Amino acid sequence: MKHNRIICIMSIIGLAVLIIMLFFTSPTEIGPLGVLLFFTTIYVTLFGFVALLFQVFKKIAFKKPNLSNKDYLYSAVFAFAPIMILMARTFGAINLWTVSLIFAFIALAEFLVYKRI
Repeated sequence: MKHNRIICIMSIIGLAVLIIMLFFTSPTEIGPLGVLLFFTTIYVTLFGFVALLFQVFKKIAFKKPNLSNKDYLYSAVFAFAPIMILMARTFGAINLWTVSLIFAFIALAEFLVYKRI
């Protein structure tokens, strides 16, 4: 239960920082560290959202109230997919081949979590 509160608080803080960055800065004036902070806050926000979806799905489908450590790892890996798609979009290399490679990488990482833990 403690993990859920920490993830929720971090996700809300990340969303607040992301909104502040989007309204008060531009990519040219923020610099490289600002871009890193931007992608990090997107990841933290998506991780909280995916963990919340995992918890709702687990409550509905399996009648289990809490997430295990493995579920947090699954959601951490899955939350990285939109970041990779966004980075491919910024490089202008978004096509079916790129998206399929990103999802293959995510599936491989999820399989690694499944086998290792």
